[in-house]
Amino acid sequence: MSETQVMALLDHLADQGKVVNFWLRDDDAVLPTPALDRLLALTRTAGVPLTLAVIPEQTGQPLVDCLRGEPHVAVAVHGWSHRNHAPPQAKNQELGLHRPIDEVLGELKRGREKLDALHGPQFLSMLVPPWNRIAPEIVERLPALGFTSLSVFGREKPAPLPVLNTHIDIMDWRGTRGGHPSEVLFGDILAYLESDQPVHAISVLTHHLVHDEQAWAFLERLFERTAGHPGCRWAAAADLIGN
Repeated sequence: MSETQVMALLDHLADQGKVVNFWLRDDDAVLPTPALDRLLALTRTAGVPLTLAVIPEQTGQPLVDCLRGEPHVAVAVHGWSHRNHAPPQAKNQELGLHRPIDEVLGELKRGREKLDALHGPQFLSMLVPPWNRIAPEIVERLPALGFTSLSVFGREKPAPLPVLNTHIDIMDWRGTRGGHPSEVLFGDILAYLESDQPVHAISVLTHHLVHDEQAWAFLERLFERTAGHPGCRWAAAADLIGN
């Protein structure tokens, strides 16, 4: 039922000459894999721009070669190593204040410079914190490191640089650790479409390395129903933040 309601609302928006933005971010890329190939093929065929959050520490030329022929893909900085530095019992966090802040900032600077040098025109100077967590004190220092945008999870909050968040996580991390059922996810999209507090772009968050068939099926269905629909558009992150 949720899918039907989403499509009816998009039809209504199109009739009014309105368009809602969608945006896709995928996390944890390091190397080419069959799962990444599947994601690239799916987004390429659907004409959906993809922001790929890449972990800088261990990535290199193989991923560059994989993405070179994929102009619809932009590369963002996914921390440095995606390593947890929080104490036991605390939520996982790489970009917190559990280490000297200059150490954290130094890693972020290295990560940004490495991915910029590797990916050139496909590089987007956006920071995607691992686990979507970052200390406010580090956020304040991001512009000085050369970052021009930040992306975490949830509704956007004021920051010293543009923020473009994700809103719909397709993975059921606390339950099956597979993909949420499609109707649940379409229901989440519907809630944002009907909200009195609209977001700049409704963003879908994926993790290609851990997708099960239910996760892939949702993406295929979502792109099938929305790509090319006159009431919405899948936009590149750079266009949404003005980079």
